[in-house]
Amino acid sequence: MNKKFWKDKRVLITGFEGFLGSNLTKELLKSQAKIIGLDIKTFRKQTILSHDDYKRLRVYKGSVANFNLVKKILRKHSINVIFHLAAETIVGRSHNNPRRAFKSNITGTWEVLEAARKQEGIEAIVVASSDKAYGSHKKLPYREGTPLIANHPYDVSKSCADLIAHTYAHTYNLPVAVTRCGNIFGPGDFNFSRLIPDAIRCALTGKTLLIRSDGRSTRDYVYITDIVNGYILITEKMKLLKLNGEVFNFSDELPLSVIALLSKIRKTFNGFPQHKILNNSYYEIRHQYLSSKKARKILGWVPVVDIEKGIRITKPWAERMFV
Repeated sequence: MNKKFWKDKRVLITGFEGFLGSNLTKELLKSQAKIIGLDIKTFRKQTILSHDDYKRLRVYKGSVANFNLVKKILRKHSINVIFHLAAETIVGRSHNNPRRAFKSNITGTWEVLEAARKQEGIEAIVVASSDKAYGSHKKLPYREGTPLIANHPYDVSKSCADLIAHTYAHTYNLPVAVTRCGNIFGPGDFNFSRLIPDAIRCALTGKTLLIRSDGRSTRDYVYITDIVNGYILITEKMKLLKLNGEVFNFSDELPLSVIALLSKIRKTFNGFPQHKILNNSYYEIRHQYLSSKKARKILGWVPVVDIEKGIRITKPWAERMFV
């Protein structure tokens, strides 16, 4: 992190209490930036943010789909940088309630960007997308130019948000870039619809891990601090490298099947967790993983924590939470 760059920057983080948001917030609190957080819920128990962290934040409770609230925050604090992370992130819940997913992920994105368009002094906006925005493709890995052909509610909501960000960058010259990440993992993840936190929780509690797929579907995994570093790099280099409208994939480029991932988790947790194959995931992409060559070449981004090390680092945090 370039602390000189961040000194006195006024930063809005939407979804600041989520997994990525809380880790990014905690990292930026090490700088002399002024951090403002917006979340649909606030002062959650399930976050890595401490009481002292909260005392250093200016916190707002509300939805990113509330244009007037977002506009008020931008004006009141003369925001320079926006990390737009707020979203409905659970695939199953998006399938059951697409209206909620579309409101949060699509409406929320255009309201944030429209408010930013009318605000002077915005230097950088990073919009969090997903590898699922690409939809299902036979040719892998996904590259940034791979068409967005999503079919299902969550995936489509992220595709739409991407295109909206593209519109604001290219029509209004708004300094916005989009990130699409592999499966992020590490301390602070309480979303147990994701494989790694659920597997670790089951390993520590003795419960049987229920696997929705047949165990052969493949994903790539990236440790949380590597993703936070990627977001920071985009912001610091936005103006210098003219990154308006750019998209960056972040991946370790080492896709694993579910079963292969479990074997790595078992090395750290002495053979646990036990698992049961359900094979009832009808709306999930079977194989997906990303190329991050563009981020490595342009941003100089390199993941430094591999899957085995990341699981070992996550274990002490998980023990405090679940044992």
